[in-house]
Amino acid sequence: MKIAIDISQIVYQGSGVATYTRNLISSLLSVDKKNEYILFGVAFHQMNILEQFHSEMKKIHNGVSKKFIFLPPSVINFVWNSLHILPVDIFLPDIDIFHSSDWIQPPTKAVKITTVHDVIPLKYPETSSQYIVDTQKKRLGWVQKEVDCIISDSYSTKEDITRILKVSDTIVHVIYPGVSNDFQPQSKQEIERVKQKYSLFDDYVLSVGIVEPRKNLKTLIAAFLEFERHPLIKAMRKPLELVIVGNPGWGEKISSSKYVRTLGFVEQRDLPALFSGARVFVYPSLYEGFGLPILEAMACGCPVIASNRGSLKELVKDHALIIDPTDSVEISQKLVQLIVDSDLRTNLIKDTSGYVARFNWNSHARKVIHLYEMIGKRQI
Repeated sequence: MKIAIDISQIVYQGSGVATYTRNLISSLLSVDKKNEYILFGVAFHQMNILEQFHSEMKKIHNGVSKKFIFLPPSVINFVWNSLHILPVDIFLPDIDIFHSSDWIQPPTKAVKITTVHDVIPLKYPETSSQYIVDTQKKRLGWVQKEVDCIISDSYSTKEDITRILKVSDTIVHVIYPGVSNDFQPQSKQEIERVKQKYSLFDDYVLSVGIVEPRKNLKTLIAAFLEFERHPLIKAMRKPLELVIVGNPGWGEKISSSKYVRTLGFVEQRDLPALFSGARVFVYPSLYEGFGLPILEAMACGCPVIASNRGSLKELVKDHALIIDPTDSVEISQKLVQLIVDSDLRTNLIKDTSGYVARFNWNSHARKVIHLYEMIGKRQI
């Protein structure tokens, strides 16, 4: 079969969708030498990112081709999501399957598959910018009307998709994403290199994600400042700092202060050491479709405190400390627990190593390929 996959979202480096798309493509090309793949993308200022990614993928599978359109995303959003004209088949003739991503839903005669990572803009519109809400309403409207098969990252998200989009649960297939092999405990030398590069304290609490209201960072900062005032923490010889990693999103600005550091975008090669060096990883998000940074932290041997919202409770099960993300006092108490109780830390770290191994990108790719084959034969 000839399969075209929209990779436009990889230009938003550091986002969960970009990470997912990069790993999906590389694992598909690694395990599937039978089908023909075309990387499709729309970009304007960041076309070089698409071109570079295609060059990297040719090293995995020399036969992978590309079709990139040089247009502003706002234009193609209007043409495909608003007007829904100009079939993508004009650019991709004779494709059997078109796998759309997170942003655009073009008309096509091919079998239509899409990955819906979450329905946040529809479920909690106040946590997204108006532009994102409007765009996703239009895209997901076409998903509801036209798509043959939907891939979801979690059962929690599948439930949201079937309820909010009012589609049959038989067309929504849950396939958990994987964790890159880059994420594993790092050497002391590598951890020290990264600490020096970013001028970090010896001990720090880490949070990773796009800086926007949904990530609930202001509550985390309030909890951390309360944690710093706890008698057991004040009695420690070394101070701790809160390190926040992530590109700026919309509607929220977080400034660095004495014990709070904002690093912005961090190179992928530095993330495993940042996770490995952290005393605790905290993910207090108000809603997630999956929550990949949690697994990345676990894979690096870092104990986790996670929100009980969205898919996160489904993801962590009993392998992390669970908190109400709106309760800064509870977050502060859990931080104290994990810093002070070494047995709890050790048990959490030991408990997660085997669990994380279940989330494998090659396994994810094989399940996606099986879907391609079944939907291509119209058997699902």
